Amino acid sequence: MKIAIMAPLVTAIREPQRGGSQAFVSDLARGLAGRGHDVHVYAASGSEIPGVEVIDTGVDPRSLAGTLYRASGPSAAGPAKAGTNEARANEAGPAEEGPAEDGPAEDGPAEDGANEAGLAKAETAKAGPGEDGPGEAEAAAATGPGEDGTAAAVAAAAFAAAYAAVRAGRYDVIHNHAFDAPAVRLATALPAPVVHTLHLPPDQAVSAALRQATRRGQRPAVAAVSQFQAGAWRRVVPVDAVLPPYPPTAAIPWSAAAGRGALYAGRLSPEKGTAEAIDIARAAGVPIGVYGDVYDPGYSREQIDPRRSWPGVTVHPGVPRAALWEAMAGAAVVLCPARWDEPFGMAAAEAQACGTPVVAFRRGGLGEVIMDGVTGFLVRPDDVRAAAGAVAKAAGLSRPACRKHAEGGLDLELSLDAHERLYRRVAGG
Repeated sequence: MKIAIMAPLVTAIREPQRGGSQAFVSDLARGLAGRGHDVHVYAASGSEIPGVEVIDTGVDPRSLAGTLYRASGPSAAGPAKAGTNEARANEAGPAEEGPAEDGPAEDGPAEDGANEAGLAKAETAKAGPGEDGPGEAEAAAATGPGEDGTAAAVAAAAFAAAYAAVRAGRYDVIHNHAFDAPAVRLATALPAPVVHTLHLPPDQAVSAALRQATRRGQRPAVAAVSQFQAGAWRRVVPVDAVLPPYPPTAAIPWSAAAGRGALYAGRLSPEKGTAEAIDIARAAGVPIGVYGDVYDPGYSREQIDPRRSWPGVTVHPGVPRAALWEAMAGAAVVLCPARWDEPFGMAAAEAQACGTPVVAFRRGGLGEVIMDGVTGFLVRPDDVRAAAGAVAKAAGLSRPACRKHAEGGLDLELSLDAHERLYRRVAGG
């Protein structure tokens, strides 16, 4: 099949990856290409995926900094403003359509501002004779519910230009991984079946865009990244499939030997529980290596910087995944104290592929990734003391069992199978 993948444009797709969705776009593209598909990834300037054709959309990811997702509401920097991403995470309204049919998992940002009319008309002009661009109704659409007009206009311009390039490619399937309302709304004009993977929790603006896309004609296929997340989204819009972003286990080195200390990997942000990971390690009396880049400057300044000087705490910037996997394989335990309903939990999956047990708060999709008592421990959310106790017990878990679980249930090949099944279904083949 000829497949177009629209990557999140808010960051470049290259090592070190900014987040799990970016890492998975790279893994997915390489995996599909390895299976003989013709894959093109449309990404922000500066993106690189070895072995895959990456098409530069001309979008400078810095221009979309205002669309960075905030899941946790007010940060240490101050209260969230109404209509921003900080405030939108939990604003999604009830579903307007009925639920999607339940079945096997494998079958199963901000939007248009005042300038969208001009942007959409410009895209229509680019489409050329006989090609459909955005319709007049969409061209005239105002900012949708929960959308910040200024950031939305910038995002709309970026995706209008990116989709104009996609339209010329004559694809069998177009798969969008960008969590931006314009990426959903503007995709309705594309001439091929569209799949949207929702990497984040329900969001008012994206929900509204999906409902609008359904009303405009053929409903796009919608996928979630875990059963838990699918359940949350199905209260808002129909969900057709669960496509977990499993890591490439075969490429991940692992160690059967006991590791040392704790490790945290992820963006430095409140919803990921970075400060709690440090607190858990301190309470357990073990050193911790923290790997991740600053995502929320206020949170990092007020919550992480004071902890940097604590004994046994080492904070590293984000590193390429090969280096991260090596560090994970050398750790005794990986901590995932999520303070939101984690959509999936890629760090937990990668840790088990490295043979390293995981201690996590029982939130969101983490319960689908970790075998409680076998490959790690799931404790009550926000219970630092219980998590510290679990760190001590993690040394007694079997590292080969962690690896076996990853190989049999958390491997990229399983995800590729599910993607191919969904692609064949939506393409009618």
